[in-house]
Amino acid sequence: MAKADTHSTSCKIPRHVAIIMDGNGRWARKRHLPRVAGHRMGLEAVRKTIQACVEQGVEILTLFAFSSENWRRPAEEVGLLMKLFITALDSEVKKLHRNGVCLRVIGELSAFTPELQQRITAAEILTAGNSTLTLNIAANYGGRWDITRAARALAAQVERGELRSAEIDEELLRRQLSLADLPDPDLFIRTGGEQRISNFLLWQLAYTEFYFTDLLWPAFDAVALQQAFDSFGSRQRRFGRTSEQVEEAGDA
Repeated sequence: MAKADTHSTSCKIPRHVAIIMDGNGRWARKRHLPRVAGHRMGLEAVRKTIQACVEQGVEILTLFAFSSENWRRPAEEVGLLMKLFITALDSEVKKLHRNGVCLRVIGELSAFTPELQQRITAAEILTAGNSTLTLNIAANYGGRWDITRAARALAAQVERGELRSAEIDEELLRRQLSLADLPDPDLFIRTGGEQRISNFLLWQLAYTEFYFTDLLWPAFDAVALQQAFDSFGSRQRRFGRTSEQVEEAGDA
């Protein structure tokens, strides 16, 4: 669902927000609760964040729900996360649809059970025509996987004689990536105190503004989101230009 690039670099509300939702397990541990309790509360934080983004006029929200590295976690926790994913799809998709949210799931989905894959497909089909907010859920996703998959797609075109290797440039590679039809994130948020991007949208975050908070994800709410937006709004996005050029163009 591509959208016209109507936002200028001076917009105080980011058009596209990407979030690593970190801290569910630590939130639960501090309360002497099982980790799954933290994940359930994290789902509530997702609901609040979606609502706040809709109210603020954010067009695209991309959430890192499950990385390709998360399979290394204890099998019991992974199993509970998969069940929670199914439960969330069953309970939330109709609400998202009523509120005009277009749901998309990016990542290597073939690793999921047929049951989960079927629910994802059904949710995407149901909400495909919505335009209030595009919600991308990154599940079994990794930035390196994304770029590798794009490179393989271009290599296959070369092998078929449809493309010459000399013709490959940044734009052709970008078109093969997840979210290729959407603008890159303007603002990246990570909760939980860690300050790294953890293999998330490696290509797409090249010129994104970063915002880190010590808040654990279940505690993240509309107030915390506004603080991130306030930080974003105070920055000058130059995209390789000088401050003077940005100011002369009226983008500051």
